[in-house]
Amino acid sequence: MYKFKEHVPKQITLSIGKKWANKSMNDSRLVYSTETGRICPECGKPVSACSCKKKKAVKADKQPKGYPNDGTIRIQGEVKGRKGKIVTAVFGVPLENEELQKFAKTLKRRCGAGGSVKDGVIVIQGDHRQPLLDEIKKHGYTAKLAGG
Repeated sequence: MYKFKEHVPKQITLSIGKKWANKSMNDSRLVYSTETGRICPECGKPVSACSCKKKKAVKADKQPKGYPNDGTIRIQGEVKGRKGKIVTAVFGVPLENEELQKFAKTLKRRCGAGGSVKDGVIVIQGDHRQPLLDEIKKHGYTAKLAGG
């Protein structure tokens, strides 16, 4: 009498671009839940109970391993890994998060340049070693030029 064809679901393809072509819905991950809120992409737990962020925060407070923690601030010019641009790095400042940010702001103003603080190191754009040395000594710290 009547013959029914078996219905086979087709794979979902998105026409957004090559990156997403032929991507099935099985490759998705949960990013938000109405019960718990945002979900951490690394561990899959709610952000409030995430252990990944706590581990990263502990690493940020460490000083770089290349210099001793002897109370002397070292100022070094760096080029490597910055596409040929020169930056001045200030290592070993004995300040914590907020105070370090404020101190970096005063140094950047003195040089008239931009910069940032990453992992306890103040990075200022351009070669400003001598003005930074004078400014740091003016604040009462012992400092010296390091590297070439």
